[in-house]
Amino acid sequence: MKNSNKIVYWLATGLLSAMMLMSASMFVFNNAAVQELFISLGYPVYIIYPLATAKIAGVLGILIKKSIFLKKLAYAGFFYDFLLAFSAHINARDGGYIPSIIAMTLLIISYLYDKKVFKTI
Repeated sequence: MKNSNKIVYWLATGLLSAMMLMSASMFVFNNAAVQELFISLGYPVYIIYPLATAKIAGVLGILIKKSIFLKKLAYAGFFYDFLLAFSAHINARDGGYIPSIIAMTLLIISYLYDKKVFKTI
C-alpha cells in the first residue's frame, strides 16, 4: 500500500513538473506566440518572464523538499495559476481550458499524496 502511494505521488508530481517546465520553456523560447495568447486573454505581456521564473521555482520548491513553507507556497502558487488560466480561457471562450483542468487534477493528486507519503504538510 505504501509503495502504491509513492508511485501515485511521483507519477502525478513528475507529470505536473514536466508540464510546468514545458510551459516555462515555451514562455521563453516561443515568446511571440505566448505574447499573442496573453493579449487575447487580456493579460499584460510583461508578466511572461516572471511567470516562467515562478513556474521553475515552484517545481524546484516541490521537488527539493528542503522547506515545508516553500513547498506549500509552490502548491498554492500553482493552484492560483491554474485557476486563473482556467478562468481566462473560459472568459475568452477559446476552448483552451483543458490543460488547466489536467494540471489542477495533477496538482491535487500530488498535494494529497505528498501528505500521505511524506506526512509533512
